Amino acid sequence: MTRRLPVDPIAEAKRQWLAHGWDDAADGMTVVTSVIRAHQLLMASIDRALKPFDLSFSRFEMLRLLAFTREGRMPMASAIARLQVHPTSVTNTVDRLARDGFVMREPHPTDGRAALLALTDAGRRRVDDATAALNEVFADLGLDDDDATALVRIIARFRKGAGDFADPSPVPDPL
Repeated sequence: MTRRLPVDPIAEAKRQWLAHGWDDAADGMTVVTSVIRAHQLLMASIDRALKPFDLSFSRFEMLRLLAFTREGRMPMASAIARLQVHPTSVTNTVDRLARDGFVMREPHPTDGRAALLALTDAGRRRVDDATAALNEVFADLGLDDDDATALVRIIARFRKGAGDFADPSPVPDPL
């Protein structure tokens, strides 16, 4: 935990923005820096929870994604699309997980150029244990239910407006 500062540096930055005449950008700067700082605080909590399992959040996400599927496997291209990160990042994550024995690459049954990612028993045990630890973080973020719901709705509207997703039509089938 970091020491508490005597003043909110984001509020001070907004004061400075306004003092410099950047009134039109001050609220936006405050939003961006607030979200970035919140991200840093949340990631620190997540990192602490995952450290005993030798998992980064990206490694956890891949394992959890595979564990959510019916058979513990999915095509690499599907994992890339769902995780919304660069293919190289997914490949590096999968390489580390495979090296550690948590996933395996299998030939795709119908596409010789594609690979299936398969969760191993060790990977399932690891992600289940890590999920229990992360759920302790998720259960107590320091927000009441109304604030959490409002925050998620606001961020979802922003993400949708930025083109991050569209309303599904129809709702996708479960994996």
